[in-house]
Amino acid sequence: MTIEEFQKKHNILGKSKEIRDLVDIAMQVAPSDISVLIYGESGTGKEVFAKAIHNYSSRVGKPLISVNCGAIPEGILESELFGHKKGSFTGAIDSRKGYFELADHGTLFLDEIAEMPLTTQVKLLRAIEMREFMPLGAETVTKVDVRYIAATNKDLQGEVESKRFRQDLYFRLKAVSLYLPPLRKRKGDIEELAQHFLRSYREKYNVGPSKFSEDALDMLAAYSWPGNIRELKNTIETAAALTKTTFIRTDDLYPYITAEEKRSEKRNLPVPLGKTPADLDREFILRALFEIKRDLLELKEMIQEREPESKSLAREEIYAMDDIEKQAIINALRRTNRNKRLAAKILGISERTLYRKLKEYDISED
Repeated sequence: MTIEEFQKKHNILGKSKEIRDLVDIAMQVAPSDISVLIYGESGTGKEVFAKAIHNYSSRVGKPLISVNCGAIPEGILESELFGHKKGSFTGAIDSRKGYFELADHGTLFLDEIAEMPLTTQVKLLRAIEMREFMPLGAETVTKVDVRYIAATNKDLQGEVESKRFRQDLYFRLKAVSLYLPPLRKRKGDIEELAQHFLRSYREKYNVGPSKFSEDALDMLAAYSWPGNIRELKNTIETAAALTKTTFIRTDDLYPYITAEEKRSEKRNLPVPLGKTPADLDREFILRALFEIKRDLLELKEMIQEREPESKSLAREEIYAMDDIEKQAIINALRRTNRNKRLAAKILGISERTLYRKLKEYDISED
């Protein structure tokens, strides 16, 4: 099976080198029973990779049990993992199998593993190494054959150094590690993901827009997506549900992409740390354009509520926005000695869009 076929079968989107490399590793480790640790920010798709590894293994067809270790109260986590016998504690009116036993011959996916209490980590390590555990209230051990995949959005090495996570368990889980980069680190995949979510929305509800405007795609690519793929999906679905046109425009996206900035009510341009000069230029240009765009939209709404003769002023303001965008393109070309690929990267747009803008604004390509 090729990388492309694996991605299609397991619904892993993206053509970036980062994703293709991860898929390649996942395909290599899936057939074995080796433990896999998947780490990355929330919303990057850790569970998608866990499912893909399970479904590409010899355990496909057997249970894949997902456990969110951070969502289960500490007092009942041990019972949820290992099960209990009737009468083992107050409220145990029946015997109950735990996730370990339910996952027998299959895969146990331990999500948010860093949230597991230290006391439970000791029992988890023993269960993994001995392939057996003892349910609460039981007098005999239960043997299991389980493959383990864990995931976290924290730095487990840092958690170990801070004594919040057991080092022996960390080494046991990290036989193979997969780091899922945030969406802002693989911007080339944003358009494919956005198109997929829009297409899925239309197929599910048989309504909504069928495409994005070019400016909307540029806006999606320029945004940092702190919530990663999950935030992108929610944004596309919300915009698709509320737009009244056949395509999604920047105006449809703007309320959701800039919501955090509006809540903070900060109109200054913060200095991003740890970025290259090109990244800084791009960040400042885009933030400035978004700030101006927001002001113009608000001004336009106020003008349209007044007398009809005021519409000419709105047109003048929109032309001013075009002038700013044109100047930003000229500045980017000058800075890169007219290297269009670098200029497009600084501006946060595709080369295709840059060439369209050059033609639109009658900017010489030489």
